[in-house]
Amino acid sequence: AGGEAGGITQHIGAYKIVVNDRSVVFVDTPGHEAFTRMRSRGAKVTDIVVLVVAADDGVMPQTKEAIDHAKAAHVPIIVAINKIDKPEAQVERVKRQLTENGLMPAEWGGDTEFVEVSAKQKMGLDKLLETILLVADLRELKANPDAPATGTVLESRVDKGRGPVATVLVQNGTLKPGDFFICGAVFGKVRAMFDDRGRPVIDAPPSTPVEVLGLQGVPDAGDHFQVTDEAKARHIVEYRQGKQRDAQMARSSGARITLDQLHEQLKAGDVKELGIVIKADVQGSVEVLSEMLPKLSTDQVKLKIIGSGVGAVTENDVLLASASGAIVIAFGIRPDRKAADLAQQEHVDIRTHTIIYEVSDEIKKAMEGLLEPVVTETYLGRAEVRNTFRVKGTGTVAGCYVVDGVLKRDGQIRVLRDGAVIYTSRLSSLKRFKDDASEVRTGFECGAG
Repeated sequence: AGGEAGGITQHIGAYKIVVNDRSVVFVDTPGHEAFTRMRSRGAKVTDIVVLVVAADDGVMPQTKEAIDHAKAAHVPIIVAINKIDKPEAQVERVKRQLTENGLMPAEWGGDTEFVEVSAKQKMGLDKLLETILLVADLRELKANPDAPATGTVLESRVDKGRGPVATVLVQNGTLKPGDFFICGAVFGKVRAMFDDRGRPVIDAPPSTPVEVLGLQGVPDAGDHFQVTDEAKARHIVEYRQGKQRDAQMARSSGARITLDQLHEQLKAGDVKELGIVIKADVQGSVEVLSEMLPKLSTDQVKLKIIGSGVGAVTENDVLLASASGAIVIAFGIRPDRKAADLAQQEHVDIRTHTIIYEVSDEIKKAMEGLLEPVVTETYLGRAEVRNTFRVKGTGTVAGCYVVDGVLKRDGQIRVLRDGAVIYTSRLSSLKRFKDDASEVRTGFECGAG
């Protein structure tokens, strides 16, 4: 959680752990309430739900919601009470609260296993794994490794070097390189598979999470994945894509607007429609935002998603927003240079965010007419890292070539790799040859710390 924006898990992943020659696969779903869809999808693909409740927090609204999802999917629940090492932990209180929500501990005569753990101190984790395997044995959970592979797409994204990549959880059968498959409206052939640590895999038996390369497009998270012969797969995919195209054609257009103008129009008392184009780094986030934002509609403002997708904001997204008077929400990514220039020309509002609830807060404020003076980012310049040097006492220094604008010492910087932000900081030092420089202009080289 420390590495996630805002300290909350925003993406969905799957990890495999081996316990005494048996493997347990964990599907990690985010806790924030906006992620209902991700959590309900998580409950559908799992055999056992581990409900993590913090001993110092107790039962939260999203805890109740997670219990509802698990019950709706008819999946057994194991409760892990976490953070028991904290002085303010109240384990008995948590057990009481969960009993009120229909989860009675086994030691109190109920049928739900409770395990006390501390993730930071690594306490109780072995017992949790043993409990999971025990519940699995009692349920007699089985799959057939010899059948054609079927499974569910947990997450998907576009990787610059590798094209569309999908994280797939194989639920039945065994997936092998060279298999043809359909997943939603996307056709593919398994070109390569990687496990949760990025190592190549030759076959994926049931309950194995793998990253699959070789898709012709980005599938939706939650899509059903199945291996079939090539002709049949192509035929089904063509039909499904036709259906999707028809749905997209049905979308309408209007006039351009920024969040501030929306505020002005609300003051004037018109009922407005605010179009939104959503771009995010992974499919799960796109889905969450597409679901969450229209729910913020009020009597005066209707929010309408007119386009969404995975990957950096492109010129096409800006043109779509421009034609239909929409704003662009870029989540966990940045617009590329050409798109940002075009947005300026076309007066399209691009809002960049990394934390889900900030998006809803900003849209709500705009709608309530509370939009305070906006903190705008002033674009100063861009440099390319040509080489890196280790310097004793200061760490790594980047040898840069300034491509456009200027680099200023003490300026805020972002490091981008393949269109994704991997680091944000300030420049601590800037040098031309041996001398300190306050700024370096286009076409010059410099060293940046």
